[in-house]
This record gives sequence, structure tokens and C-alpha cells, in this order.
Amino acid sequence: MNTLDAAFAALSDPTRRAILSRLATGEATVMELAEPFAMSQPAISRHLKVLEGAGLITRRVEGAKRPCRLAPQAIKEIDRWLDWLRKAMEANYDRLDAVLAELEQNEGKEDQ
Repeated sequence: MNTLDAAFAALSDPTRRAILSRLATGEATVMELAEPFAMSQPAISRHLKVLEGAGLITRRVEGAKRPCRLAPQAIKEIDRWLDWLRKAMEANYDRLDAVLAELEQNEGKEDQ
């Protein structure tokens, strides 16, 4: 699966988005990430596995702990795609504005 596809699939789940929001404030362990949720640690671990598979987070081994952190490169890739989409939409709106302005101008000429 394309990295961007995997990232958006991972982002489709509200729990995973909440985990990413928490990681935006800094590194956290699985136990710390599980605290605010009414689900088991294994369930959180499955969410983390999806996020890691999508390249959105990285984990490292620190003794018995496996702290997680955001993977900035994946976030940048999503941001680049969204920026491209935003620019394409702006170009479409600019073209629409030009067509509407021309129509208004032509209506003004017909009224004279």
C-alpha cells in the first residue's frame, strides 16, 4: 500500500488521531498512551502497530519500555499532499471567479 494511503487509513480512526495528538506533545510509552482510553493495553498496542506500519510513529527500545514518537517525515508527506490539494482548489476557485467576473461584465454591456 502507498505510504500516503496507509497514513490516511491510519488517520481514519479517532483513537489513532488522539494518540497522534498526544504524541505531538512529546514521546510517550504504551502505558502512558493507554491512560485516557477505556481499552486494554493490547488494543492500544494494535493501534500503535497500525500507526507504525503507516510510518506515522516510530518506537525505540529503552529497557522494558518502548517509547513512541511522531515520525516527522510522514507528517511532512501528508502536509505536502494537502498543500498540493489546497493549491489545486484555489486555482479552481480563481478560474471560477474569472468566469463569474466575465459574466457580470457581459451582463453590464447588454444592459447598456
